[in-house]
Amino acid sequence: MSDTPTILKKILQRKFEEIEERNATVSLGDIEKQIKNQLNDEDMKPRGFTNVMAHSIAGGISAVIAEIKKASPSKGLLRDPFIPADIAKSYQRGGASCLSVLTDADFFQGHETYLKEARAACSLPVIRKDFIVDPYQVFEARAIGADCILLIVSALEDAQMQELNRIAHKLGMDVLVEVHGGDELERALRLDNRMLGINNRNLHTFEVTLDNTFDLLREIPDNRIVVTESGILTREDVKAMRDHKVFSFLVGETFMRADDPGEKLKELFS
Repeated sequence: MSDTPTILKKILQRKFEEIEERNATVSLGDIEKQIKNQLNDEDMKPRGFTNVMAHSIAGGISAVIAEIKKASPSKGLLRDPFIPADIAKSYQRGGASCLSVLTDADFFQGHETYLKEARAACSLPVIRKDFIVDPYQVFEARAIGADCILLIVSALEDAQMQELNRIAHKLGMDVLVEVHGGDELERALRLDNRMLGINNRNLHTFEVTLDNTFDLLREIPDNRIVVTESGILTREDVKAMRDHKVFSFLVGETFMRADDPGEKLKELFS
């Protein structure tokens, strides 16, 4: 897409190379067999990511997607030592509704194993946070145990989004569709999908403003679960969102820098 930010272009270019490399080692057919073999494994069944978020909101509490992220392109290493299972347990104790696990290796030092370890350590649903651009990755997400995937509108054409969304739902996963502005929001709302993420970070300037969520709210139907992403740093930020009837949050860096991520979550949202 012509207006795709430079850093995202670099990531997507590498992502297509990565898919080609993986396909040469493990075919899509092999991954589909893995998924079929897991059908009778209770531990691998989708945990209902969207339903858990909705249940938290209905109970009057903030629905927090707590992120497990080792590093980022702009901030570098965020946490060392980095033990996904321990972080997941801490988040569950702290009251998280769901988890987000970065699996991109080249830019975020992530790995599929981190998702497996985090999911096995708790009972929370998990979203695979990655740059999903091909059906191969959607099947791969389910094979490693993801309950949900992220689709970033700025990285996809409409036809791609529709296809990836359809495959995810067919495999029993939920989808969080992420937008950064009004044009992307218009495209995202064409999907028959309940969760909508608004990223408060400008991908061109990397500036973060919560006004991005506030400005887009008026365009969003009441039946969507709006997840605000990036820039939630204080209890005042949480209150501002809740005052605008936004009850779902994806938070990562704030927690990753804390000694006990779950305690930090409790401090921010209790």
